[in-house]
Amino acid sequence: MPLTPYHFGPGLFIGLLFLSFIDFPTFLIANVIVDIEPIFILFFRLNLPMHGFFHSFLGGTIIALILTVIMTKIRKYFTPIMSFFKIEQKISFTRILFASLLGVYIHILFDSPIYTDIRPFFPFDFNPFYRSTSMPGSLEAKICVWCFLSGGAVYIIRLIIFLVKNRRKSDNSNKNNNLNLPQTLSGTNSLFI
Repeated sequence: MPLTPYHFGPGLFIGLLFLSFIDFPTFLIANVIVDIEPIFILFFRLNLPMHGFFHSFLGGTIIALILTVIMTKIRKYFTPIMSFFKIEQKISFTRILFASLLGVYIHILFDSPIYTDIRPFFPFDFNPFYRSTSMPGSLEAKICVWCFLSGGAVYIIRLIIFLVKNRRKSDNSNKNNNLNLPQTLSGTNSLFI
């Protein structure tokens, strides 16, 4: 079953693959934030379903909108971390909102086939995604792990491209600096005349 850390897999892979459309840190958080609900229920020993209202699209939308407001205020503080990892993005409300909604909905879709207490279309009391299997969640966990590994590969490719581009810029800058050096006697060095 995809426990909370497993949800970072789809967040990493999809977030890096569609970096120009999705605010990356928001998307990573959105992929795991829904699990505040079962953690809260376990911690306070509440007599509620582990995957209740906030594991529905309605409840998830509320969480995504709250996350959007928070990330709009604090997103700038993630910029140094993003720069360190060579993942730079322009901050945009639209990207943050899209990342929040998509991340939360992906989480709900990954959990819905596994847990009997999820009602993704609350207030309707059914879960059309639930699959009864001998090993609930094994497929979803594998997908999450493969997404994490694929996300790592996408990151490495992006990093190599970044380094190659910077190397070319540096080489071009050095060539331009060499062309601008003062030369005497029609480009010959006066010490050797």
